Amino acid sequence: MSTDNTFHTKNRILGALPAEDLERLEPMLERVTLASGDILFRPDERIEYVYFPDRSMISVVAYTETGQAAEAAVIGSEGAAGLDVILGSDSTINENITQLADSALRIKTADIRAEFARGGVMHDLLLSFTRKLLVQMSQTVLCNRLHTTENRLSRWLLMCRDRSESDVLRLTQEFISIMLGASRTTVTLTAIELQNLGLISYSRGIITI
Repeated sequence: MSTDNTFHTKNRILGALPAEDLERLEPMLERVTLASGDILFRPDERIEYVYFPDRSMISVVAYTETGQAAEAAVIGSEGAAGLDVILGSDSTINENITQLADSALRIKTADIRAEFARGGVMHDLLLSFTRKLLVQMSQTVLCNRLHTTENRLSRWLLMCRDRSESDVLRLTQEFISIMLGASRTTVTLTAIELQNLGLISYSRGIITI
């Protein structure tokens, strides 16, 4: 992860703020470049920053006690990661890991809590996104229970495409298997099926929709 002080953003929460609010927050926001595989939060560890992604995408991953993993949600430019800190907690129960590399803006926990407590536009935008994240999680549970692996992978790839704004995605089979809660063999066979249908092409960790 690297940092710089240039301010620009594609994040929709920050982009929806009134000019005076953004001007007040700008000195507190730090730009970072998120590399694929960067772990932003580990379960039960203190959250130091809240992240506002641009075209990067963050996966919220749940683990069992034996280490089995499945993705619970994804967060891109529509939202923010680490919002447990405005909901009365200092940590999260899930791992947050960068899935698609790009940039983000981050703000210290104390600063976002102070801004949230003002009860202004940021307060309303963060609560609105939190509700949307809960809706996404409920839809993910339903999809994982009722839909085929082909359906699940298709949905997931389109969610990646929406957030990256690109038809070309750098995703390994191992990473996809964790996100879908499926074996690598299942992911391979499913990707071959989608490729045979002409929906994607897959080669050396690059999927083109």
